[in-house]
Amino acid sequence: MVASPCHAQSESPAPAPGATPFEETIVPTFETQKLARTYVLDIPAPRGQITDRNGQPLAQNRLSYNLAINYPTPLDFSDEQLLNFARERIQAADKLLGRQLKISDELIKRHYRNRGILPFEIAQNLSTQEYDDIKEHLPAGVTLRPFYVRTYPNGKIAGQIVGYSGKTGRNPDGIIDNHEVLWPETEGREGLEQTFNQVLTGKHGEYKITFDQDGRKTSEKIVTPPVPGHTVVTTLDLRLQELAEKALAAKAKRGAIVVVDPNNGDILAMASWPTYDPNAFTPTISTEKFKALQDDPDIPLLPRAFRSSYPPGSTFKMTVGLAALETGAVRSDEEFDCVPAIQIGNLTFHNWKKTDRGPLNFVQALTESCDTWFYQVGIKTGAEPILDWAQKLGFGAKCGIPLRGEVEGRVPNDQYMKATHGRKLLNGDIANLSIGQGDTQVTPLQMAQAMAIIGNGGTFYQTRLVQQVQTVDNEIVTAFQVREKKTLGASADTMQQLRTGMINVVNGPNGTAHQASLDNVEVAGKTGTAQWGPKTKERTAAWFAGFVPAEHPQLAFAALYEGDVGTKAHGGTAAAPMIAMILKDVYKQNTNANKRRRTEQGETPIPRAQPVEEDESD
Repeated sequence: MVASPCHAQSESPAPAPGATPFEETIVPTFETQKLARTYVLDIPAPRGQITDRNGQPLAQNRLSYNLAINYPTPLDFSDEQLLNFARERIQAADKLLGRQLKISDELIKRHYRNRGILPFEIAQNLSTQEYDDIKEHLPAGVTLRPFYVRTYPNGKIAGQIVGYSGKTGRNPDGIIDNHEVLWPETEGREGLEQTFNQVLTGKHGEYKITFDQDGRKTSEKIVTPPVPGHTVVTTLDLRLQELAEKALAAKAKRGAIVVVDPNNGDILAMASWPTYDPNAFTPTISTEKFKALQDDPDIPLLPRAFRSSYPPGSTFKMTVGLAALETGAVRSDEEFDCVPAIQIGNLTFHNWKKTDRGPLNFVQALTESCDTWFYQVGIKTGAEPILDWAQKLGFGAKCGIPLRGEVEGRVPNDQYMKATHGRKLLNGDIANLSIGQGDTQVTPLQMAQAMAIIGNGGTFYQTRLVQQVQTVDNEIVTAFQVREKKTLGASADTMQQLRTGMINVVNGPNGTAHQASLDNVEVAGKTGTAQWGPKTKERTAAWFAGFVPAEHPQLAFAALYEGDVGTKAHGGTAAAPMIAMILKDVYKQNTNANKRRRTEQGETPIPRAQPVEEDESD
């Protein structure tokens, strides 16, 4: 649908493409009389949609209206007549709208002299209520001018991914130029709106006005209708995205949740909290409102899922296990003592449990998240294999999503340590690395990507946020195919060790993530808790990451809970419940059927212990 550039009847929407607007006699005035007798003006195209994977709109357009004065022709008012005419209609509009329209005499005169053949807008972007109140009571010479406004039908949901758009400029008030746009266009300023701005913008239409030698209009028509912008189809699942944001809103002041399909790398949900409603930016946002968003201490404009990185805590023990088992530094049945503390150099490194847990193998150590076990194994394995396997899992590199500002995190090698701390990695640094502390930084998106690789058995898929770009007629313009980047190359036995340990973390009696356990589906995961930030303002980063169902994963996930300064939060009690909240909803339809199946097959439920609360060092 194309809004009529010059004139709109209040009782009807914008004319369809190709329609000829109502003709009226208009005489160009002052300077315009000396210029060309034909004007060709550009009609901005409706912006393309952004949708989820199922076609649910995330960004679309709505028809809005501006209130405008149409001046009678010929345009021969004196300044006094012009101002009287305009002021009468502005005052009438004031009463109808119930608010005062502040328009200067200079602006009125400048428009009349330079572009009086076009409507003079006196009120922009009327609310639905204002439109309903005024449409049947328009004063003579006052019209409603339709135009498209960007709208985000789901409000805050996926707001930081979709982003927002803004006007490219103010309404022109100078002499009319051929091929100037009839009203300001919008452009993407953040998120997918920005990345895919060119394909979303569409192609201008052309609107032609012709005058005779006496300055009277002889024709007025849409020569070429605008072509709407293309549709960007994302990989997001709107339902999962909403569940992720609801979980964050219910259980976290700040944090992020990412859900990935481990079988193709598709991002199904990527939520950060707090967030913002992109509707606040359309058609414009006030300076005061924007400053309030910028100054908010919880930083709602920051998409934590991919623009923030955190120490991974004990979730990084997965990487250490891979390196240790694959290099042969440790056998799967080899045991190390899980003691309360060990001495490394001149420092004492503690376990989060205060008691001696005795000798443990890898699965047992991962289940209980024994720090002292991983200190010993990490040092025995060495830094280089650990860093190598971390990179194989995608840590320390951008995932490559089409959004500005993705950070690459950090996997600290000797070069980094020398540049930052003036030394290479020492045993104490390797001990810290082995429990995801120290200088290691990962994003929630990277963590979900790593869990997808482990969950599917070792295939590293290119993380995908956009499936394709298509026309309004559903013809594919650009397709972003599922792409297998590489394989992990770990043995089947090692991968099974990881899987078994992660299943026990959630379901075993000594696991740290019982709050993520479900009755109808087996969840595999790993908790983590780490200190983050400068010592004087230290916060806790609490993690839970994994995949579900454990044996044939459909979803891989990472949840990050960002604690307040001076307060403790643990992966098992802060992050795991957020994932449980999502999964209970996702798998609720299968609950009764699975319970019946287990009973019929005579399965014995896995014994549950009381939830184990992690110490801040886990």
